[in-house]
Amino acid sequence: MGHPHLPPPHPPSPERAAELRRRFAEEARAERPDLAALCLLIGATADGELDEAGIDVAQLELDRLAGELPYRPGGPLAWAEAVRRLLGGRYGFHGTPGDYQRLESSLLHEVLRRRRGLPILLSVVWLEVARRAGAPVYGVALPGHFVVGFGTAEEQVLADPFEGGRVLTGTDAELLVVGATGAPLDPGMLEPAPPLEVVQRILNNIRAWATVRPERSDVALSAVELALLVPSHPARLRYERGQLLVQRGEFVTGAEELDAYADLIEVVDESTAHKVRQQARTARAMLN
Repeated sequence: MGHPHLPPPHPPSPERAAELRRRFAEEARAERPDLAALCLLIGATADGELDEAGIDVAQLELDRLAGELPYRPGGPLAWAEAVRRLLGGRYGFHGTPGDYQRLESSLLHEVLRRRRGLPILLSVVWLEVARRAGAPVYGVALPGHFVVGFGTAEEQVLADPFEGGRVLTGTDAELLVVGATGAPLDPGMLEPAPPLEVVQRILNNIRAWATVRPERSDVALSAVELALLVPSHPARLRYERGQLLVQRGEFVTGAEELDAYADLIEVVDESTAHKVRQQARTARAMLN
């Protein structure tokens, strides 16, 4: 697998990584992007051990779990309770503070194997299992803590997969938001999160994990490159990619990316564009 000096997961070969990026771009541009497929492509890009058979196994496991849910248990609350009993109860899916320190907590295939993960990845398991069983389910991107919602806005029931699928009362959701932001809960926060927004948040989490571990700039770079393939991504990702390439000793490509970002922002922010161009010059000078 190469990279013996780095702890696993080890990245895939460059050819495999390029193929995964191509498929990720295609899925991200699909009319109805498949959240599980996108998450598994992220997983395969971070973990060279995840091959095609492994991706199929993960999809089949989501199907199998969905098959264990009762048929049409009732309204939103009945659905939330049925999924909690199955995933949180029988299978023990949940999260702990230590899970924030592990890259595997952001990789769907590992979350299915370990039954542990970040709130957003556990929510993906809830969403994908419940959706396959016909539940009216969607992700809810509360600031700092992702949960799932069942039912329409009028009869919405929220569940917290990180807490094993505990059904939240109104006050619980308020407290989560106040704890994360210091600001009150805004009704707009309870809207369904589109799949691509979920994917961007997962990639942000992976980049945040890698940023504090400079030896894992490989993971940060692959997450940035996937995020750049999501339609309507923030322009600043170009800057981040340029910096990572320079950090990894790819001075020419990095400088080109920094210049491209400077061109993008020049119209709105001349002084920042000037600073970024200086960084590009410095990077090129490192070759001499």
